[in-house]
Amino acid sequence: MDREGLVRRFKLLTEVELPVRAREERWALRLDHCFKRVCLDWACGDCWYRHIKRPAERNIGGEMLERAVGCAEEILAGGPAVLHERNAASLRWRGKGVGEGRGASQLPRVEGR
Repeated sequence: MDREGLVRRFKLLTEVELPVRAREERWALRLDHCFKRVCLDWACGDCWYRHIKRPAERNIGGEMLERAVGCAEEILAGGPAVLHERNAASLRWRGKGVGEGRGASQLPRVEGR
């Protein structure tokens, strides 16, 4: 798939398919920008805007874009368990704690992301 097709797929997944399923199944995250954050962070292995100029959809390319689309597809296929894992990683990369009583531990950067 070319870059334009990947961007369209990313937007469809994060703006339509994931939010609709999340609302129907009452997932913890339901908003499109949350899905974008999770998938872009996962693609970068870090907070995305440290690596991609804003707006991300206009400036992301290559392997990062493919990983972001792959992450969204994996969340759609795997549901809340996959979303929880990816969201927890995103929040840790941003220095935010996950769950009550936990500190804001940092995950190591993932090589190749």
